[in-house]
Amino acid sequence: MSDEIILIDKPANMTSFGVVARVRRVLSRQAGKKVKVGHCGTLDPFATGLLILVTGKMTRRAMEFTKLDKAYEAEIVLGKQSTTGDTEGDITAVSTLQPTRQQVEAALVAFRGEVTQTPPIFSAIKINGQRAYKLARDGKEVEIPKRQVTIYSLEIIDYTYPSLTIRTHVSSGTYIRSLAVDIGAALGTGAYCRVLRRTKIADFSIDNAKKLAEFGIEN
Repeated sequence: MSDEIILIDKPANMTSFGVVARVRRVLSRQAGKKVKVGHCGTLDPFATGLLILVTGKMTRRAMEFTKLDKAYEAEIVLGKQSTTGDTEGDITAVSTLQPTRQQVEAALVAFRGEVTQTPPIFSAIKINGQRAYKLARDGKEVEIPKRQVTIYSLEIIDYTYPSLTIRTHVSSGTYIRSLAVDIGAALGTGAYCRVLRRTKIADFSIDNAKKLAEFGIEN
């Protein structure tokens, strides 16, 4: 397993770097030498799902996989907001307004196609050479440029207020946390992302991914 693509189903509450380190340790032990392992695009610690790892010479192609389209399923909580856009931030109540399903459907129309999005301040984007999340944690003001992304499809799986579960297919660089916050703003309710699962990266599917337990790794 020296020059491979490995599909991993990342568990919640683990960083992508943590997954890489654990898999590298196992593969290096099996090979009897240090094996080079990299990832092709992170998932937030609270998120689960598809993570592409590359080993050996395949690490040179990591950027090819990073730029691919992705698909997610997410649960968005309406009526509250989070300082990070997810479960890891400070969550506060914003509104008791309860939109109908028709109102939610109507609001989602504006988020299909090319949209302008501001990535979360708690993200790995570099600002003047430093990660945005590090600047934010240090209490420094973070100004992240808006970006154009494409949302190819966006559909409701279930809606039972305050929980809105969606499925979406997006371009590389799209932040689902930002999408959740923007949907909440459009509805006038506030919102944050409670559950996020990546199911596809281009033609790579979570159905073909391995659990860490298959490597003898405990979560």
